[in-house]
Amino acid sequence: MSCFCSRGKDVSVNNLGSKSNSKRATATSFSFRQLASATASFKEVNLIGEGGFGKVYKGRLPTGQVVAIKQLRLDGDGHQGHREFVTEVLLLSLLHHSNLVKLIGYCTHGVQRLLVYEYMPMGSLEHHLFDPNSQKKPLSWTTRMKIAVGAARGLQYLHCEAAPPVIYRDLKSANILLDKDFNPKLSDFGLAKLGPIGDNTHVSTRVMGTYGYCAPEYAMTGKLTLKSDIYSFGVVLLELITGRKAIDVSRKPREQTLVSWSRPFLSDRRKFSQMVDPLLEGKYPVRCLHCAIAVTAMCLQEQPNLRPPVGDIVAALEYLASESN
Repeated sequence: MSCFCSRGKDVSVNNLGSKSNSKRATATSFSFRQLASATASFKEVNLIGEGGFGKVYKGRLPTGQVVAIKQLRLDGDGHQGHREFVTEVLLLSLLHHSNLVKLIGYCTHGVQRLLVYEYMPMGSLEHHLFDPNSQKKPLSWTTRMKIAVGAARGLQYLHCEAAPPVIYRDLKSANILLDKDFNPKLSDFGLAKLGPIGDNTHVSTRVMGTYGYCAPEYAMTGKLTLKSDIYSFGVVLLELITGRKAIDVSRKPREQTLVSWSRPFLSDRRKFSQMVDPLLEGKYPVRCLHCAIAVTAMCLQEQPNLRPPVGDIVAALEYLASESN
């Protein structure tokens, strides 16, 4: 990889790209003044998201384009925050797919690190599944399968089209954003890693990600593989089916960890219906439900070599989505 220079106008990567597109790609450099103007000086009324990473504002560029502007928090371990910023700019400058959020540009001004993305009007999958104050209609089974297919296609691009492959490392419902038609796009690539190449079977790295989504072998050993992402995807599928959070401390102790709670249901077809999100009110094709749970169970295998490759998951979910319409 080439170095990232905060004074330059572009960010480029020499050794990463898509198998179908070897062109060097760039992201636009914005001044802090431009982004402050786009958000009316980062007014609270434009705040659309907040987390440990910082804040996200809705903004409008001089061209009239509506964007989402992430203002990263670099206090504490500032080096880690800067590394995540650089990783995200490098990856999203070069990797392009309809199921990956589009990076429009970035800003480095003093200690400020900002990222400018396309605006996703329907917010995150997490919001639609779990926000108790939402006045929106619950996601239908058809929409859930549509989201699952799109997220899987984004992951397939990272695993199979990017060269070398990219391990997402932070796949979760909060990082799956939705456009106005509920088409999903993977976002937040600050923790992503280039996957193993040649005879290497894994990448050894510090354990990072979100509790409840991390594959058990990665959490225990720090050995990261493409199959680590498959496990995380299985957790997201489980959330789509059950309407339950990966970790929910408001529930009884035995029900707080979604994967642990689900194990007895996943192994008994007679209990499948007991897993389903009550908000679906029984409106789902039973055969498709059974197939979706089977795919989920395969993704959540304890042994990583038993988890299916992402291409098989995409094929299975595309079939289920077609049968669910």
